[in-house]
Amino acid sequence: MDPDAVKSTLSNLAFGNVLAAAARDYKKEVIANEKAQSSNPVNEEVDLDELMDDPELEKLHADRIAALKREVEKREAFKRQGHGEYREVSEGDFLGEVTRSQKVICHFYHKEFYRCKIMDKHLKSLAPRHVDTKFIRVDAENAPFFVTKLAIKTLPCVLLFSKGVAIDRLVGFQDLGTKDDFTTTKLENVLIKRGMLSKKKKEEDDEYQESIRRSVRSSENLDSDSD
Repeated sequence: MDPDAVKSTLSNLAFGNVLAAAARDYKKEVIANEKAQSSNPVNEEVDLDELMDDPELEKLHADRIAALKREVEKREAFKRQGHGEYREVSEGDFLGEVTRSQKVICHFYHKEFYRCKIMDKHLKSLAPRHVDTKFIRVDAENAPFFVTKLAIKTLPCVLLFSKGVAIDRLVGFQDLGTKDDFTTTKLENVLIKRGMLSKKKKEEDDEYQESIRRSVRSSENLDSDSD
């Protein structure tokens, strides 16, 4: 056999192997690029767009929007009735206020009593949070008729009304640990148990709970009670 021919044949085989190896490497690179492109955020956005076109998802979204709209309308209706804030009412307006709303919390107070001021602080904090309940206060000195009619003997006295009927009351701090340093959360839980407030969902509580972990009482800023 001609040595030159053999050498030429081996050289061709080696060259062929190099080409084959290069072809395999190229194929691997193409496959890798295709996989990378398939996980590209652009493709994810396309998939998200397709998902948003899903009829069931669109219905869930529409239902959620409708529920939020109803809730807003409900809150606005309550606010038109005087809910959402802690308000002073006169003896002449008292009956109208407690009969126009389903749930009313009314604090009979004395402007000089230290504990009445503490109760005011807590109720003022709760009023905007529980819009479905009306929060009002009445100066006991200026409402002698209802003080007598409702047999109010001790202040602060918080009367709980349901559909215009006084169904319960908090006298002094007897139901709040008898001490002055009870928290807003403590009062809130008592009123929830009495059926006057609705328990809020956790996600609604996160920001609020941060602000009511400490007592709203600031004794150095309050005058002494003459009670």
